[in-house]
Amino acid sequence: MKRETAYLRILDRMRMLCSRREYCSSDIRGKIMASLAKSCPDIPENEIESMAAGAMSVLIADKYVDDSRYAAAYARDKSSISGWGPLKIRRALALKGLGRETIEEALAAADTEAASARMEKVLGTKLRSLISAGNNYRQKPETEGKSAEFAIRMKMLRFAASRGYGYEEAASVIERLMSEL
Repeated sequence: MKRETAYLRILDRMRMLCSRREYCSSDIRGKIMASLAKSCPDIPENEIESMAAGAMSVLIADKYVDDSRYAAAYARDKSSISGWGPLKIRRALALKGLGRETIEEALAAADTEAASARMEKVLGTKLRSLISAGNNYRQKPETEGKSAEFAIRMKMLRFAASRGYGYEEAASVIERLMSEL
């Protein structure tokens, strides 16, 4: 009896969580398993897994959990709010355990033209911060055989890569931004 009430209580809690925001199936599955293990420590691991699978099938059937919907929302939010590029979004969704096809559909739904405009804006802001931080490459002499301009260019490329933008697209934007100075 305790197992059934715990299962139903956890299922209701997951419904409440999923109605507030999007979750992927791996996140919800982990939450269900952790909650079951905590509330009923005497249940064997294989029974917890089967109960979690049952709860997941109920949540998916009731449309509380939908990986494609989650991936689209995640890609849209990370792209527009956080300024992430497609490479970083793809990597993060793959770490969540989503399939390649689901990830590609989510990235296709994200606005690519706006993404390149965001990349340009983010890189422009970074370049201004590097120059205002005392890294004005036009006033510094060469250091260690490399120009200060080269050092800033490398910092900018590393920054773009950390944000998930490809080398080719970032290099052309950086080149144009630096020529405008």
